[in-house]
Amino acid sequence: MAANSKMAMASLAAQIRPFTCLAASQPSRLAPHPPDLVRWIKREGGFVHHAVKLSQETQFGIGLISTERIPQGTDLISLPPHIPLRFESDDASSSSSSLLTALARRVPEELWAMKLGLRLLQERANGDSFWWPYISNLPETYTVPIFFPGEDIKNLQYAPLLYQVNKRCRFLLEFEQEIRRTLEDVKASSDHPFSGQDVNASALGWTMSAVSTRAFRLHGNKKLQGGGSSDHVPMMLPLIDMCNHSFKPNVRIIQEQNGADSNTLVKVVAETEVRENDPLLLNYGCLSNDFFLLDYGFVIESNPYDTIELKYDEQLMDAASMAAGVSSPKFSSPAPWQRQLLSQLNLAGEIPNLKVTIGGPEPVEGRLLAAIRILLCGDLVEVEKHDLDTLKSLSSTAPLGIANEMAVLRTVIALCVIALSHFPTKIMEDEAIIEQGVSATAELSIKYRIQKKSVIIDVMKDLTRRVKALSSKETPNAA
Repeated sequence: MAANSKMAMASLAAQIRPFTCLAASQPSRLAPHPPDLVRWIKREGGFVHHAVKLSQETQFGIGLISTERIPQGTDLISLPPHIPLRFESDDASSSSSSLLTALARRVPEELWAMKLGLRLLQERANGDSFWWPYISNLPETYTVPIFFPGEDIKNLQYAPLLYQVNKRCRFLLEFEQEIRRTLEDVKASSDHPFSGQDVNASALGWTMSAVSTRAFRLHGNKKLQGGGSSDHVPMMLPLIDMCNHSFKPNVRIIQEQNGADSNTLVKVVAETEVRENDPLLLNYGCLSNDFFLLDYGFVIESNPYDTIELKYDEQLMDAASMAAGVSSPKFSSPAPWQRQLLSQLNLAGEIPNLKVTIGGPEPVEGRLLAAIRILLCGDLVEVEKHDLDTLKSLSSTAPLGIANEMAVLRTVIALCVIALSHFPTKIMEDEAIIEQGVSATAELSIKYRIQKKSVIIDVMKDLTRRVKALSSKETPNAA
């Protein structure tokens, strides 16, 4: 497995053919002098506010800014229905479309970006594509981890993300071979979905990254947002997708309802007043840095939605609890009633979900918190006084007594210490490496792992404050 992963890492960074992509900090456009995107949208019946301009100098590189003050509620961009690029599987009117649909069916649902990516790659290969004014403005390279050098992938230092990166790399290499097998007997360029061009893992990585960093999913209600569930239609929205991210956005995307405006499918509206020279910012979603780096190629500092993934392991829980001062924890040998409650929490049983998290809006995932409270209590009568929702809530102060709660919080703190010890470097060391000067991808890897360690430290600080507060309330008769 490890050897294959290293091969996958190296392969995407090394393969450079007609379709090509590598990671870079300041990517150029696909075309050296691309057409004017704003002019194209206006010519096709769209609308762009006169104060909205493309800028190369935003925090995330190219983006949209306002050249003057724009009042709240102002329409900024609107696109007619024929401008967004989407994958329509029912369009099999030609051999090339039929082959493209057949290839798309072989893409796992979780990699939905590749399905639309196949259509994007088809249009990129087509010299007469209607969407060329848009495609030519797309970045030539992306800073997502599948294009990092192998050493920079390794330096992410976080197993769940390493797993996802390697999984994507392996898929791209395998899908390259599958595409070649499918298309090897296609002779005529007109029947070839990519106009006869050789499609390799690098090209597939480029198109999947282009979609994952830019596409939106069309919801059934009025709003469009990044991500979404599988029944929503992914679309690439020219110009709109150049709005960068913020958890405090100043614009929002609205889908026009049927009949509201037959010439407008989607538009961008000022959510707040936009000041002169401000960037236009959308909220891509309340996502962890895993998603931001994997799909968008950046890391958010002090991301309030960032988490650390742990495995609920009985031996690990026993070790953490003993380190916290619990004399004989019961994680490895729960009573029948405790095991039944663990099953209700989906932490035991035939198909348990043992992935738990710390950090994010709730410092400790509710299932983990409830499990530790229950297993460190041992008193069925006391536990039965509360429902599981209460036991899962950190805002429920010491539901099973102060002594129990202090032991619970100290156990989680010990878990944090163990999780932190799995990182081979400390934050100060990471910061020193960045100060010495490193490549753009190495810096992204280091910033990512700094944020992961910061999540753990912040949780430890939070829980330590709670323990101190409980200590001041503790009495000899505490339960």
